[in-house]
Amino acid sequence: MSIGGRWKVIRFLFTTLFLFGVWLLFTSSLELYSVLFGFMGSVIIGALTYNVFIAQHQANIRYILPNPLSLVIFVTVLVFQLYQSSFIMLKAVFTKKASPRIVHFRTRLKSDLARMTLANSITMTPGTITLDLNDDHLTVHWFFCDTNHAKAAGEEVKGRIEKFIGNVWL
Repeated sequence: MSIGGRWKVIRFLFTTLFLFGVWLLFTSSLELYSVLFGFMGSVIIGALTYNVFIAQHQANIRYILPNPLSLVIFVTVLVFQLYQSSFIMLKAVFTKKASPRIVHFRTRLKSDLARMTLANSITMTPGTITLDLNDDHLTVHWFFCDTNHAKAAGEEVKGRIEKFIGNVWL
């Protein structure tokens, strides 16, 4: 079997297992009928959609599976930043100091999954909302913008989180 053929099988298996896991999570049933029906549905949908679920250009194990240690570090840093940003927002509400703006910047992350994780991490952090993610360009509403320079704004909004996400996925 060629490398391309092996990756098709791996992408199909990942898609099927993910769909089956979601089925089990949402049905909360381990009855034989439910498990068989969910597995067969997952196989059929996986066969039809594996190209959409894991794109051909991202058919690399590093794009799909996270580095476990880096993932734990990333989540820890993200939780710390969420709390830190919450207190900064609380202070801004009471002191009425804010300069909201929309900023545009680029990310160095290569995989779609890593970019989506960055966009969602930015949105979860109080004071920032990701408005658009288009390839490697992000548009973010930032509550505390103190610069007009796109690169500087991007570095402040992304902070250290982009580096940690880059260690988890490509």
